[in-house]
Amino acid sequence: MKKVLLFTALLTTTFFATAQDARGDLKLGIKGGATLSNVYDSEGEEFDADARLGYTAGLNLEIPIGTYLGIHPEVLVTQKGFKGSGSILGSDYSYKRTTTFLEVPVLLALKPSEFFSIVAGPQFAYLMSEKNEFDSGIGVSQEEEFENDNIRKNLLGLVGGLNLNFNHVTVGVRLGIDLQKNHGDGSADTPRYKNAWGQFTIGYRFF
Repeated sequence: MKKVLLFTALLTTTFFATAQDARGDLKLGIKGGATLSNVYDSEGEEFDADARLGYTAGLNLEIPIGTYLGIHPEVLVTQKGFKGSGSILGSDYSYKRTTTFLEVPVLLALKPSEFFSIVAGPQFAYLMSEKNEFDSGIGVSQEEEFENDNIRKNLLGLVGGLNLNFNHVTVGVRLGIDLQKNHGDGSADTPRYKNAWGQFTIGYRFF
């Protein structure tokens, strides 16, 4: 009798575990979180800057390809940038750049378990705004919005990371890097940096 009850309990547990596996379901989600970004010189020369903390928020879609694979497109608004400081002729100064991008990552998802997935793929980003702030340290602050037509506003990048899934709630960590220089036709020497960033997000999935 005990063996029959044990077998029944095991069978029931297996059935419900299989029934609740949602890896093969189509899901729409919302997400938001923090982005820590910085830049590096695309020509490999020394360029020192400090990372800046920004935000990211948007929508994501999980399209299954069977149980273990999927395509995860997203539409995000992400704030990036960098900051730094220095000294000229004995006077200290600081500067800060803030950029806001509309980003569309298209990610391939590997789902070895319903509780986590590995994602990676290309990201297409459009520069919506850029703000530069400079403080000379003597009470003079300057701000300017970008008007340089030679800045590349469309950027191709590469992102990858890990999602932890808790039923409707998902927690994601991700790293990304630009694959293109940020000036347009190459006729300008500056700016020539590329963005690099890490993201932490929390999302809610509807299914």
